[in-house]
Amino acid sequence: MIDVNDLRRGMAFELDGELYQVLEYSHNKPGRGNATIRVKVVNLHSGAQFERTFQSGARVQDVELEITPVQYLYHDGGFYYFMNTQTYEQITLGESQLGGRMSYVKENQELNIITHEGEPLDIALPPNVDLRVTDSPIAIAGDTAAGGGTKIVTVETGLKVTVPLFVNLNDVIRIETRSGEYVTRV
Repeated sequence: MIDVNDLRRGMAFELDGELYQVLEYSHNKPGRGNATIRVKVVNLHSGAQFERTFQSGARVQDVELEITPVQYLYHDGGFYYFMNTQTYEQITLGESQLGGRMSYVKENQELNIITHEGEPLDIALPPNVDLRVTDSPIAIAGDTAAGGGTKIVTVETGLKVTVPLFVNLNDVIRIETRSGEYVTRV
């Protein structure tokens, strides 16, 4: 058991039989009374995100999550298939578990899967990914006055990203996976 004051971003804990991972953490101390700890969490089984408030001194069961290196193989129906790079066994995760995070992953890309007691829960994305632009509208001189100098392009995974006007078809761009924003042209 750990004190909720010790929770930090990325930590996992169990509460009422469910596994949660902390996305955001804030400690609030009013002038009088007990401090409160507000955390934004994601349910690792359902993918639901919500905020939860604890009184200072409350305790939750900490859990250890395992990181398994895998290679993304393919998507079929509502499932994504990965291969464990150490044991070569296949791991399957559903679309509901992964949400839109697979739009940052290319086939044959190596990444990590988060597991708990052998059960695959989620993928761990790198902070940034480099993807090739497959569809880009042509920038016309004078577009900067109305649109602020940006356009929306489609990358090889189907993800749509807002980029500066100088990004062209077949350019490779770096995208930040937490926010989905353009970082730079590679």
